[in-house]
Parts: sequence; structure tokens; C-alpha cells
Amino acid sequence: MKPTYMKNPLTLLTAFLFASLFALHAADKPNIVYILCDDLGYGDVKCLGGARSKIPTPNMDKLAAQGMIFTEAHSSSSVCTPSRYSILTGRYNWRSKLQKGVFGGYSEPLIAKNRLTVPALLKQNGYDTGCIGKWHLGMTISKNDLHARIPDGPTTRGFDYYYGISASLDMPPYAFIENDHFTEAPTATKAFNRRGPAAPSFEAVDVLPTLAKKGVEFVEQHAQTGKPFFLYMPLNSPHTPIVPTKEWQGKSGLNKYGDFVMETDWAIGQMMNALEKAGIANNTLFIITSDNGCSPAANVGELEDQGHFPSEKRRGYKSMIWDGGHRIPFIASWPDKVKAGSRTDQIVCLDDLMATCADILGVKLPDNAGEDSVSVLPALLGKDTAPLREAIVHHSIFGNFGIRQGQWKLDLCTGSGGWRNVQVTKAPGQLYDMSKDIGERTDEYAKHPEIVDKLMKLLQKYVADGRSTPGAKQKNDVAVDIYKKKNDSKVDESEN
Repeated sequence: MKPTYMKNPLTLLTAFLFASLFALHAADKPNIVYILCDDLGYGDVKCLGGARSKIPTPNMDKLAAQGMIFTEAHSSSSVCTPSRYSILTGRYNWRSKLQKGVFGGYSEPLIAKNRLTVPALLKQNGYDTGCIGKWHLGMTISKNDLHARIPDGPTTRGFDYYYGISASLDMPPYAFIENDHFTEAPTATKAFNRRGPAAPSFEAVDVLPTLAKKGVEFVEQHAQTGKPFFLYMPLNSPHTPIVPTKEWQGKSGLNKYGDFVMETDWAIGQMMNALEKAGIANNTLFIITSDNGCSPAANVGELEDQGHFPSEKRRGYKSMIWDGGHRIPFIASWPDKVKAGSRTDQIVCLDDLMATCADILGVKLPDNAGEDSVSVLPALLGKDTAPLREAIVHHSIFGNFGIRQGQWKLDLCTGSGGWRNVQVTKAPGQLYDMSKDIGERTDEYAKHPEIVDKLMKLLQKYVADGRSTPGAKQKNDVAVDIYKKKNDSKVDESEN
């Protein structure tokens, strides 16, 4: 007997046409793989740091040769949780309740349930979405019932699938989470800088290889579906604890941090290979970046003594308002669209992912979403003839503000605004001409009061309007104080 579909040629033709149209429509939507390294400095990538970089990063260098380098990419904050909030919401972190510091492993969710996220936007437009890695945006974990379901995690904020850890690798609970439950209950006690509940088999050294393996599996599985996918991979490395596997120990010839950066580069290479093997690399927008600058915990003094400068030529490190705290690597490859070996000096921010995705899809964001997000698609396509952003707002671990417009950068604090803080001025702030002083060493605050006034008024407007992009005014979640009189040295759950 003939199969049923052979009895009705019209049904077969309809099914064929539907499948063809679906495949054609899907081809217009690139897969998006977004790898967020943890505390990776701009100068830690060999092709970015040049002669001031001593760590081999062949995979990131290869991706840069295949795509575009952004020389002026910045995180919205100089620490972890707030930058992750901005990536997924397209909104400056200081508009939320988190005005300083970072979250811990047991913190309540930071992203409101009714707020549009990047994965939710992409799901609305036919994407499968996955998050594999360090969340660090809060999820409801019961300390009293370690077998209980974990609500309000990534799968309630737009992701179809999640596998990873709740916060930084030095923050308990030390256990893998899949979707909304621990894969193994944290019934033991361990210490990876901090002491706390841990799954008996959980070891810090295994986390990065496990995330790489899960990422490859995700690509392999979704490449077969014909649907576009978004994979957000916030890695745990090279953040503390600095735990390169035995295979990578000693490979950099510098210190353990250098080894861990090399293993991070290996993990990125695993994802690049997976896309190539699946035959989908050409229609995949592949982004590598970092949540903030390199941490002093990398033993930066030792690295610099050996000729390696994680902040390249910029001043400062993670936590600080100076550029070393938030100027980050940002490399994008999309062979079908982005010219190989290209670069741009456009000032961009991690907030910009949402507007970029909307631009790629040809959809308009609602007024109450992506309030600080600007599409970088024109830069990717080589069609940017004017500055993409009017200005960019910076934020330090202690909640100090900075704002940059063109060549001028205003820092609203008397020192670094972060760890290792030293007073560098008695004025209310610092003003630098970044066109000739990217190291932020010559303060021109007193010399140019008119520029200080102009930048202050623009920052005040951004705060008052609840947005920095065109659109209807919005409300911040809390009152925002940009006139901090002094740094607050006490920050709960501060990162290393």
C-alpha cells in the first residue's frame, strides 16, 4: 500500500512549499552566538593588545581575522551583575535597583518579569534560545530545601534552555543547574574563595570544560532543526578562582591567569569548530566580549612586570570608572555579512545587543524596552558614516558615574571610583580629552568648565528621561543619585 501522503499530491505540494518558505525565511535570520568572558581585559587578547600582550589567543585572533574588531567597546558597568543586566535588557544597570556592587548566588532576580529581554525578543521572532554558563542575575534558590525547584531563573526570562551556575565561581552554591533544578543537590560543603554548600562531585576546575561541552552539544542539536537559534554563553573564566586544568597549567609562561586565558580561548575555539562542522558558521553572528575589564586578582603587577598589560594602554582595572574598568574586547564575525579583517572605532556598549537584534530582524522595539540600546548593525555592515551613539554612560562598582561624548570623558569622582582608590583631584570630578590622553592622566576639569557643564546636563537628561535613546520618557526603578559625595567602600558580595 502506498503511503498516505502519496494519495494526495496537493497535500504533498503544500507541505513542500511551506517547508521551503520556512527555510527561506529562516535563512534571513542569522544564528547568534554571544560568548561573554568573565573579567577578560582588552589587552588579554593577543590581536588587540599587540606588543603589550604576551598571552597566545589563536582562536580569538582567528575570529578577528574573519570578522570585525571593535576598538571602543565598553561594558555598562565595571563589574559583573550590572553589565549582564544591560546585555539582556538593553537598559543601563543603574536604572534598576542595583545601584552598586554585584549579586550573590542566592540573590533574588534583578530582571523584572514583565521586562522584555533579548532572548524573549528573539523567541517572538522564531528563535530557539539557550543560556549556558554563569547567570549572576539572581534566581530564587531555597537554602532550606536543596532539592526544591528553582523558579525565576533564565528559563523565566526568555530562555528555552539553561545549564550553568547561579553566580560567580567563587560564590556558593557550588552546583550545576539545568533549567530549574540542581543536577546534583549541594549537600556537601566546599570553599572556592568562599565557603558554602556544594554538590559532592562539583569541582571548580571542571566548570569551563563542562560549559564548552554543553555549548557544542547545543549547537549540534539546534543545527539540525532548521530554526535560527540564540546561544548566550557567559563563561566563568578567567574570573577567580583561577583554575586552569592540568592540560593548560604553565602554558602561558606568565602565571595561572595567563594559563586560564589560554584555556578560555580554547573553549571559544570549541564553539567555532562546532559551527564549522555543523555547516552554519557563515550564517551565524558570533560575538566574543567581556563583562568588564581585567581584575586585579589576576596579579596584574606580576603580569605587567613581564610585559603583559591586560588594560592595554588604558588606566585602571575592573571596578574602576577609568577605561581599564569597562573598555572590553569585542569581536564579531558573520561571514555572510561582515567584511573579514575589518575594524571600527565606533563607541559601543554592551547595552546595544537588543537594538542590534531588532535591527537585524527589522522589528521596532516598544518604548519600554531597550531604552539605552543602539544598533551596531551599521558598523557591522560597514555602513556607519556618523557616530552611532550620542554619548555613553559609565558606572563603577561603588556607583560613581562617568559620561563620554566624542573625545571628552567626565568622571564624577575624585579617584578610581573602585578598588585601590586613591584621590587624584580635589575637584568634584575629572575631565579627560580621550583623543590625546587615553591613559586619563591629564585632568582638564578646571580648564574646561563649559564641557563639564554640557556633559553634566546631558547625563541629567538621560537620568530624568529614563532613557538615552529616542522615544517616550520612561521611569527608572529607583531614584538615581549621580552626585555621590564619596565612595562607599562596603559592597555586599563584592567580586575579586
